[in-house]
Amino acid sequence: MTEQQPGWIKRLVEPLRVKPGSTVHLPRDFDPGARFGVRKKGDGQDLLRQGVELLAEYQDRLAAQDTYGVLVVLQALDAAGKDGTIRHVMSGVNPQGVRVSSFKQPSAEELWHDYLWRQARTLPARGEIGIFNRSHYEEVLVVRVHAELLDAEKLPPESRHDIWKRRYQEINDWERYLSGQGIRVVKLFLNVSREEQRRRFLRRIEEPGKNWKFSASDVRERRYWDDYQRAYSKMLSHTSTEWAPWHVLPADHKWFTRLCAAAVIAQTLIGIDPHYPAPDPGARQELELARGELEAEAS
Repeated sequence: MTEQQPGWIKRLVEPLRVKPGSTVHLPRDFDPGARFGVRKKGDGQDLLRQGVELLAEYQDRLAAQDTYGVLVVLQALDAAGKDGTIRHVMSGVNPQGVRVSSFKQPSAEELWHDYLWRQARTLPARGEIGIFNRSHYEEVLVVRVHAELLDAEKLPPESRHDIWKRRYQEINDWERYLSGQGIRVVKLFLNVSREEQRRRFLRRIEEPGKNWKFSASDVRERRYWDDYQRAYSKMLSHTSTEWAPWHVLPADHKWFTRLCAAAVIAQTLIGIDPHYPAPDPGARQELELARGELEAEAS
């Protein structure tokens, strides 16, 4: 880390990180309502503004240096606040340097390829921040809870043996490869409680302006709550690595979720510490010639 990292970022991020090699049990190990000492929403919003400013500064450097990329992976159950987190945390960055990719049910074309194909097609370039709104982790979450979805993936019979263990390893290897290529993988799980999800679903039903966000399938999927908690626990336990650790963000207070997301992403960018490239002697000479020509026009 560089000296430019504000102390509040480190204090906030540390309890969010899933220690590689640890075994996670949800909901016991991570409190969806935690605020880690940031008691007032106003205080959190002040810190978020600082975080957004840092992101804007470092994203500009990242784009100028054109060496590293950042991939932000967002996973969550419905109504945890993924869209709002993206909108608020990325509010100050240059939209030309950020690309958001959303992954819903695979298309027929995507099912004809390996399960990482559609994510590999949308990886950020060097100098970019890419955001996956849901991701390759759906393959060890939704597909694990609804194993019948494997039938549509056209897998050879031998590929289904120990499939979850193998997919954890394949994902870890892929993310290690990306890290070695200069793409920093930032993984955020927005951890909402069952009761808070219920309240948000009700608001989506009761408020006409939010009706479009609600689907009856959301409630049907809620019946599998315990299955998803087990699937997320296994995912966090098996795929939080030194090169791509998971961070579990408390999601019962949206303002705090956004603050945590900004802190984790800012810490990643500060750790990269990108710099504006210095012009070589030839380019510097051209700059001085251009300066002289422009100044001469005023005389």
